[in-house]
Amino acid sequence: MNLRTALRQGSEILAAAGTPEPRLTAEVLLCHALRRERSYLYSHPEHELTTVEWIHYGRYLHERLQGKPLQHITRRQEFYGREFEVSPAVLIPRPETEHVVEQALRAAPDARRVLDLCTGSGNLAVTLALELNAWAAATDISLEALQVARRNVRRHAARVDLVQCDLASAISARFDLIVANPPYIPLHEIPALQREVRDHEPHIALAGGETGVEYYRRIVPEAERLLKPGGWLIVEIGCQGEPGVLAAFSAAWSDLATEYDLAGWPRVVRARFTP
Repeated sequence: MNLRTALRQGSEILAAAGTPEPRLTAEVLLCHALRRERSYLYSHPEHELTTVEWIHYGRYLHERLQGKPLQHITRRQEFYGREFEVSPAVLIPRPETEHVVEQALRAAPDARRVLDLCTGSGNLAVTLALELNAWAAATDISLEALQVARRNVRRHAARVDLVQCDLASAISARFDLIVANPPYIPLHEIPALQREVRDHEPHIALAGGETGVEYYRRIVPEAERLLKPGGWLIVEIGCQGEPGVLAAFSAAWSDLATEYDLAGWPRVVRARFTP
């Protein structure tokens, strides 16, 4: 079977199962099976798949049909122009989280000491360390997540130190900027999530308590302890959590604002620590 036929058949199988973006998904899976870039599919449509390539492609198609996220099959995801390793131990980086980076670069362009809470794959810590030419500390309660983050730190040669702890419980240094993408899905909403998320991504990175804002009520006091005066706290939020997150900030903060994503949903809350 050549690439042209394999791509057509894979797209048809995925489309019949209702898989989103079947053509693009088939392209990605076929490239992963071949260990080649996407351009190869169209520059060499006559390429005959080897037995091993066909076996890999068939397995990847089957896994995707069973609901396994595409990123867990390829074990990679792009974030802010860089490729990051992912696994079932970490939340897959979303494009929406890039709003945290954009707000951080706008609010604190001179930050040289950054703290990233609930780092997961390390995508925020690595990105900000590189974009700001800064040093970052990144924490996560999951050792398995930190192992993924460590490989991403090494891959991008970023100045990031990783710490296993609950939020900032093991941190005592002072920072110019703190960012976080904590769990924010209310527990009662977990069963209604897409199966790719509900069944394959770590619940510890999703479940944000009964209301979805419990973590923010802990993060704000931690930021007051660790931020330098004038430093910024920037957090990603769930669309339902904006009122509760804003209420977590005390009079020690100024410039409190919500930023919205391209769909018009509240996505990022930022505030400056001015005790």
